[in-house]
Amino acid sequence: MIVHTAQPVSKANIFLTCTEEKYYNSELIVERNTLIRMLSGEMKIILPDITYIISAGDTMFFPRNELAKVIKTPKDGKPYKSVAIYFSTEAMQQYFLQHAIHTKQYQSKPGIKVMEKHPLLDSLFNSLLPYFDMKNELPADIADGKVNEAISILKSIDEELFNAIANLEEPGKINLTEFMEKNFMFNMPIEKFGYLTGRALSTFKRDFKKAFNTTPQRWLTEKRLGLAYHQINDLNKKPVDVCYEAGFENLSHFSYAFKKQYGVNPTTLVTK
Repeated sequence: MIVHTAQPVSKANIFLTCTEEKYYNSELIVERNTLIRMLSGEMKIILPDITYIISAGDTMFFPRNELAKVIKTPKDGKPYKSVAIYFSTEAMQQYFLQHAIHTKQYQSKPGIKVMEKHPLLDSLFNSLLPYFDMKNELPADIADGKVNEAISILKSIDEELFNAIANLEEPGKINLTEFMEKNFMFNMPIEKFGYLTGRALSTFKRDFKKAFNTTPQRWLTEKRLGLAYHQINDLNKKPVDVCYEAGFENLSHFSYAFKKQYGVNPTTLVTK
């Protein structure tokens, strides 16, 4: 039986997620700053230059508009289970208003971060768990209070991280070539690539054509196949693992595209 649920405590600010399938793969493109506490299971977070393994008891911060490939699996006989707190723009603006904080001074943008153990974080997430047993939705004022508590805790224990969530600016126009070379393995709509590089879809396609002399979809497929070939042929990785890490949606589509490009099935390449 496959179960993948997200049970909201309030309006998309606090979620409990439980995954019982053996292997759950997804692209994570978080549009809001998010604090996640792992309750059980394991989460592998794959970035272009580093991979994190997150286990029960760990707390992770995801900055908004960050790209990551996420693999969730059960561990030690327990399902993947986590609690996430989202810091929406509205929640942040309200917090700054209440505490008379001027956000112009905050410009930093750190990446994904594994938080150090801290009693305040333990207290915050432990206080949330009983609410998931409620039949009715948690009153909005209580949920909002928990979000404010989380913001205050980050301000208290990690000033750099607080600076990050205080920066509410939208993505600006960045170097398209550098961004695509770094993030081609993330399987997401072309529109999202455009947004994250600070471009409308039409502008993104035009700039892409100038930079690579081909279409985004064709270039992405070739780049992902090249990465997959290297990982299978040179690093002796399994096709089922390479498939998702290289940016393909499923194994059958990956195998078809691989054979069309290289003339052999990926499984045949492994056995050579």
